[in-house]
Amino acid sequence: MSDDALVIFTPSGKRGRFALGTPVLTAARQLGVDLDSVCGGRGICSKCQITPGYGEFAKHGVTVAENALSEWNEVEARYDRIRGLKEGRRLGCQAKVMGDVVIDVPPESQVHRQVIRKSATQRDMVMDPATHAYYVEVAEPDMHEPSGDFQRLAEALRDQWQIDGLTAEPAILARLQPILRKGEWKVTVALHRDHHGQPRIIDLWPGFYEGRLYGLAIDLGSTTIAAHLCDLRNGNVLASSGLMNPQIRFGEDLMSRVSYAMMNPGGDKEMTAAVRTALNSLAQSIASEAGIDPTQIVETVFVCNPVMHHLLLGIDPVELGQAPFALATSESLSLPARDLDLSAIHPNARIYILPCIAGHVGADCAAVALSEEPNKSEDMVLIVDVGTNAEILLGNKDRVLACSSPTGPAFEGAQISAGQRAAPGAIERVEIDPATKEPRFKVIGSDLWSTEDGFAAATAQTGITGICGSGIIEAVAEMRMAGLLDAGGLIGSAEQTGTARSVPTGRTHAYVLHDGSAEGGPLISVTQGDIRAIQLAKSALYAGARLLMDELGIEKVDRVVLAGAFGAHISPKHAMVLGMIPDCPLDKVTSAGNAAGTGARIALCSIAARAAIEEEVFRIHKVETAIEPRFQEHFVAANAIPHATAPFPELSAIVTLPDVSFNTSGSGGDGGRRRRRG
Repeated sequence: MSDDALVIFTPSGKRGRFALGTPVLTAARQLGVDLDSVCGGRGICSKCQITPGYGEFAKHGVTVAENALSEWNEVEARYDRIRGLKEGRRLGCQAKVMGDVVIDVPPESQVHRQVIRKSATQRDMVMDPATHAYYVEVAEPDMHEPSGDFQRLAEALRDQWQIDGLTAEPAILARLQPILRKGEWKVTVALHRDHHGQPRIIDLWPGFYEGRLYGLAIDLGSTTIAAHLCDLRNGNVLASSGLMNPQIRFGEDLMSRVSYAMMNPGGDKEMTAAVRTALNSLAQSIASEAGIDPTQIVETVFVCNPVMHHLLLGIDPVELGQAPFALATSESLSLPARDLDLSAIHPNARIYILPCIAGHVGADCAAVALSEEPNKSEDMVLIVDVGTNAEILLGNKDRVLACSSPTGPAFEGAQISAGQRAAPGAIERVEIDPATKEPRFKVIGSDLWSTEDGFAAATAQTGITGICGSGIIEAVAEMRMAGLLDAGGLIGSAEQTGTARSVPTGRTHAYVLHDGSAEGGPLISVTQGDIRAIQLAKSALYAGARLLMDELGIEKVDRVVLAGAFGAHISPKHAMVLGMIPDCPLDKVTSAGNAAGTGARIALCSIAARAAIEEEVFRIHKVETAIEPRFQEHFVAANAIPHATAPFPELSAIVTLPDVSFNTSGSGGDGGRRRRRG
């Protein structure tokens, strides 16, 4: 019988036999157990903490004696004295195996810690970041063996961490010698090494560096910019923030910005400068919110549509405004932050931009594919990332198609009379009583409905300031269900609808949601122009989805995933009543929140994920809506609410839409769109 001891690790369940005296960290590494260590087993970093179990373990068929691990040593005692070890904890690099033992690796000691995404499709996210800190001990210079300090640092990284091909910029080399000497030839090196290039030094510190390294995952949208500040050790999101894209002043949608660049010499440079300034401001504010120095941000991942991609990089987007919609480059990019003038973060920080799929299907769509993985789906899934330029994916494990649809900014509250971005005070939920035609609503910042006691007090601070994207979608769908709006999208008069909330506005009507004049607030109503903006947006969305369905030769999808800034905030029923998406069982319509932002986070935390999506984009088939004649046919039919010809049987089974028509003579406010009497 072997004299070697049986070592069992939990929660992985990995086991093996090891010679007595083997350090626990060594055993873990040989078995591939996920036990962290930054200092290389020198008892400095404390990342390899473990908890041994003693007594009988019937499940594993082993009894662990009290002396199964070596006694505490001076290194552990010193660490416990200075920083403290939790009761029962040992340092895996110091504790040696002396008998059969069961060892638990706590979550904080797992480098590839499980991170659950807050979305409908939870899954593990493996930590494998491109930028990582390494502690090394460097050989001192020797007159008899002449070599540079950098060469000996590179040799130490090769010997102690198996990292080859080290590079460093002159600014790093200028700091190297004093740091090595200050640390007495012990140094912590922040290295960036992705799946493409050589490892490069981002920063270095004397001795063991206690600080953390952070990254930004940024979804650079046409209307809004959303950022997540992540800890590169565990993927935790420390802070999330967003702001309006300042380029909106040059044009609300992508094509208007391309037109601006075409019509105004230097216009592209103006837009590039505006967005880069905003990104620096965003980095500073999100770092301040998290209480960190922005120079601790050593990496940033961007996802964006092709026009934003080009403007971020300082590339004139003019070619994206005309067929064949050629990208300057479609591959992923890895470059220094200074190339994009991102001066607020670490001076040596690196940027990674996901690959684009095609001329109008960008890195944001690739990020959604990375997050939601339609290529691994057993059933037919439609993924709709709703924004100013909607990205649509349809497919399963056999084939995935993609297209973009020019929905415009209405879904984000722009082009809406009382529209605003999603901020405290904005109406985000709406219900209308079909009998009384009276509305009730919720605003961001309060959990109360407007009809509930305490609502006025709860909203006194923010006021009721406008309506955001999710609010306008629910308002229009509720108006249709309550008989205030006909299938063609016309709002009825007070006489036709039976409510004084339908008020004339010129030759059309508007529905008053809230009259804040008494408290000095705005009048918030849904106008005929608002309805038209929503009709155009939702028709483009539906037409894009139908076009992909035509391409696959299918009439229905198995499930729908709503992604985007407000995907989590609208009910499937409202989306279906509006006709934003094809008919589908409502329990099969789920939300993924900001899937593009989640994809950016995954890419920030895992170079393996970057490699995977770079391969996958070549397999996704792009359908070009701009030159496809069927797109216009689908678009026109989708103008009706929910649709002019599609039956929507799943929706009909749970919702009966009023059969009303306000496009008749005598309507008094139909904008001149009266039906002739025959």
